[in-house]
Amino acid sequence: MLNLFVKRNGMVVRESVHSVEAIQVNADILWIDLLHPSTQEIAYVSKTYLLDIPTKEEREEIEESARYWENSETVTINTYFLTRPSEENILHNETVTFLLTHGILFTVRYSEFKVFDEIQQRVLASPKNFEDGFDLISKIFELRVEKDADMLESIAKQTRLLRRAIVFDKKLGDEILENLSVLQEMHLSLRDSLFDKRLAVAALLRTNKADQEVKKSFGIVLKDINSLVDFTNANMNILDNIQTLFASQINIEQNKIIKLFTVVTVAMMPPTLIATIYGMNFQHMPELEWTFSYPIVLSIMIISTILPILYFKKKKWL
Repeated sequence: MLNLFVKRNGMVVRESVHSVEAIQVNADILWIDLLHPSTQEIAYVSKTYLLDIPTKEEREEIEESARYWENSETVTINTYFLTRPSEENILHNETVTFLLTHGILFTVRYSEFKVFDEIQQRVLASPKNFEDGFDLISKIFELRVEKDADMLESIAKQTRLLRRAIVFDKKLGDEILENLSVLQEMHLSLRDSLFDKRLAVAALLRTNKADQEVKKSFGIVLKDINSLVDFTNANMNILDNIQTLFASQINIEQNKIIKLFTVVTVAMMPPTLIATIYGMNFQHMPELEWTFSYPIVLSIMIISTILPILYFKKKKWL
């Protein structure tokens, strides 16, 4: 489906086009948003506006030259936008393609993003703030970075709670390890997204196609991205520290168990020795003739078990 934003009488009108033949080429178009576009729609837009829209394979390439390039007429950007499927607790990076030519912004995307819905509402409510495609893309990046910051703040809060659970509450187990892995994966996805957007924004600051006011907005966005990258790296260091603490706590618990088994083994050695002695078949063993020899031996075995335990506790080995 194609969403067209057309300038008319100082206003911006949104038109949802289900057939490419319905596009008025001569209209004063500000933005064409291609959501889940068909092959026919891609081909029509490419031919009509002389655009080289990247294929799916080209969109996913990670080389710098594949993420941003421009010629005398067009600026093309492939960049990551974060998305979180409702049924999953992890983040995914989806590539969104931006093309700028003759003041028109073209966006190609295959996922729903709240950022685009909010930007569309802003365009319709305040059309004077969006003169051309560069005004649009600067606001899209600005809003997307704000969303990334909110997401990072939420993840950082979860990271602090996880650290508290391990350090103070002494919680261990598969659930803690799973939460740690999820947080690490989320940080990695967020950092990749920020790196990718930083590359695009830095390139847009160097282009001579944008005016100074737009470049000023991009400069602010770049500073925000750099601060978020630093914060993300700091959080990832905290997660590494949490992983070390988690491993240390497991080692401590395992040492306690080994210590307990060692104490029990040592404590059982004296009664085992006694039982071994009295299990030997000597012909002359006076204790065998005693009336209370059996309870006496049992008592000695119990006492010999308790004494080592008391000794270990006194030494604070238990």
